[in-house]
Amino acid sequence: MRPMLASAGAAIPRGPAWTHEIKWDGMRVMADVADGRLKLLSRNENDVTMSFPELNALTGPGMPDDMLLDGEVVALDGGLPSFSALAERMHVGNAGKARILAVDQPVTYLVFDLLRLDGVDLTSRPLAERRAMLERIGLAGPSAAVPPTYDDGEALRAATLEQGLEGVVSKRLSSRYSPGRRSPDWLKFPHRGSRSVVIGGWRLETDSAHRLGAVLVGIPTHRGLAYLGRVGSGLAGKEQDRVLGALQDLSVDTSPFADDVPKMDAQGTTWVRPEVVVEVQSLGLSAQGRLRQPAYRGLRPDLSPDDVHDDVHDGG
Repeated sequence: MRPMLASAGAAIPRGPAWTHEIKWDGMRVMADVADGRLKLLSRNENDVTMSFPELNALTGPGMPDDMLLDGEVVALDGGLPSFSALAERMHVGNAGKARILAVDQPVTYLVFDLLRLDGVDLTSRPLAERRAMLERIGLAGPSAAVPPTYDDGEALRAATLEQGLEGVVSKRLSSRYSPGRRSPDWLKFPHRGSRSVVIGGWRLETDSAHRLGAVLVGIPTHRGLAYLGRVGSGLAGKEQDRVLGALQDLSVDTSPFADDVPKMDAQGTTWVRPEVVVEVQSLGLSAQGRLRQPAYRGLRPDLSPDDVHDDVHDGG
């Protein structure tokens, strides 16, 4: 099941019909427990169970033998969720290494919805009922918890901005769960200009024969991959190797972008099939439709280019 998605909001709604949550800077994960066995699925339905062994606590004593949870996996750095810290965990494909990282760099699963319990599908029930049932399960450990909700969305927005958190999500208490749909019943209000983009080409560092210097990125539109610019800031160390590794078998002869790439950017570029998604931060878009002062944040193996298409206008 693909998760329900929030739409970009213009103004935080008020009144008793809505509840408000912190928007977490992490990785959306569905946790499916069946017959006491756990399976973790990313937003694009990839199995990521091996990456997060500490979440096996969801099958511990007192936990239901059958449930489907929706939430966000986060890694903390200095008490705040850090996407760069989480990136170390998202790419692990070795069970032994994952167990070591679970001790050295643990994650927490912040659960905000319950979609199935003891074989009963709850997606057609209102959020208020699903939330009450979720809270009764008793998730309160270091590996999995149910974060609080708030009545005053504006106050929460001010508090999250002051504390350096990602933003706010407002949800209609009567809303049903619509898998894979971006719903107006869930509204998001991020503080920072972070968005997912697709790599269409890469360039080496100046005077280097092997170090990645920048990636050329775009976003899918009805006319093809729209060029958003070149991203080099933040690409260093292990991330250079990770990105090059993800792109090594995707080379093509011509640009995958639907529009013309400026000669200055295209020079020395290796074009690739637009299949790899990364997260970037920027000051928005320029008048020419280019990212302003973009910085690379990390690979997004949990997203496909089709997922990015959903985020064309709202940045994630």
